[in-house]
Amino acid sequence: MSMKSFTSEFPDVLAGNAEFSLSFDGSNLTGIARKGIAVVTCIDSRIDPLALMGMQAGDMKILRNAGARVTEDVLRTLVLASHLLGVTRVLIMPHTDCRMASADEAEMHAEILRVSGIDSRGIEIRTVSDQRAALELDITRVRSFPLLAPGVAVGGAVYHVDTGVLEPVEY
Repeated sequence: MSMKSFTSEFPDVLAGNAEFSLSFDGSNLTGIARKGIAVVTCIDSRIDPLALMGMQAGDMKILRNAGARVTEDVLRTLVLASHLLGVTRVLIMPHTDCRMASADEAEMHAEILRVSGIDSRGIEIRTVSDQRAALELDITRVRSFPLLAPGVAVGGAVYHVDTGVLEPVEY
């Protein structure tokens, strides 16, 4: 397998960045979340966290993974964000029509094997059969994590990809 250059593999990225940098006006931003929010959401490309919450670059920290799950790495990041980067609120935000909620763990591994020939059973995919139960578990996990800064508020909401509505979920 030959290695290709970044330039040949990502010309659209470079062209987009060239256009973006012409009017870039973010040099005054810091690493602090101006609105004090960290959102844990999915990698789904239909989700634009800044836009759907009416915010701009610099307002929040955005943590993404498949399924919007609170993993050890999410907890590690929230510790840093809550102590050093101005985060005082955490929103866990899964979404409707999520691929991670469409099959169980075994089915997901079987599908990966079918489409790629790769046996992925050595990793945990973290599928969810009940998104609301998983959201409740993840909210509890963050709320009870002892290394977060004191007083961090934690909430959950489901983003509806078909309407753009953010539905608060109380636990």
